[in-house]
Amino acid sequence: MGMSETVLLKHLLRLQLPYFVAHQAPLMAQAARESWSHGRFLEHLVVGEVARRDEALIARRIKAARLPSIKTLDGFDWSWPKKINRAQVQHLFRLDFIPQHGNVILLGGVGVGKTHLAIAIAHAACLQGTTALFTSAVDIVNAFAAAQATGGIKREMARLKKPALLVVDELGYLPIDKFGADALFQVISQRYERGATVITTNRAFKHWPEIFNNDSTLTSALLDRLLHHAESVVIEGRSYRMRDQTDT
Repeated sequence: MGMSETVLLKHLLRLQLPYFVAHQAPLMAQAARESWSHGRFLEHLVVGEVARRDEALIARRIKAARLPSIKTLDGFDWSWPKKINRAQVQHLFRLDFIPQHGNVILLGGVGVGKTHLAIAIAHAACLQGTTALFTSAVDIVNAFAAAQATGGIKREMARLKKPALLVVDELGYLPIDKFGADALFQVISQRYERGATVITTNRAFKHWPEIFNNDSTLTSALLDRLLHHAESVVIEGRSYRMRDQTDT
């Protein structure tokens, strides 16, 4: 390799253009064979670099979202639930509710696919350039308890307010004390008309006071904010994780 090419590679690395570094030599050879113009050669390099950066941004958004796994709508087994509005769910994946700061409530028993759909929505949002964060109701409560001990409540609230889409999984699976109920209420209140939220729950709305330490006043205020711009998806059926078990 000549000195001029070495210097060129150093400059490209300094400019943080790894696609240029990796592909400029083979593209130069192809350009010579096919008599490309300088403009066409540059176009190929620029398009490749933009695509690489887009892929890197998507990867960073997915990592920041803290998804427990990668799920997609294509991977959802529509044949399993006894009841689900397929058209409603497919419409949600247009993600129009996110810029509108709307909410989605996925209601159903254990194992019917609520978490799969919630993760898939967050993943689709990341692919479309939207920031997202996946967590659970219990994790929020525990994070606020830890933050209270260290004086980091504001920082924790800012972390949950920041993403355009927040997914709160498994609301209602475990009882929540007064501190936890207040923490979740504050999260919903702070995100009201400022960000989109997806919640999965196994409890009908009429039973939500039981989730929030039997505080009917707090529950009513929370539901008022949550359901103002919300769409509820009801899923019924047996647990998908028990599909290989025979009935007794």
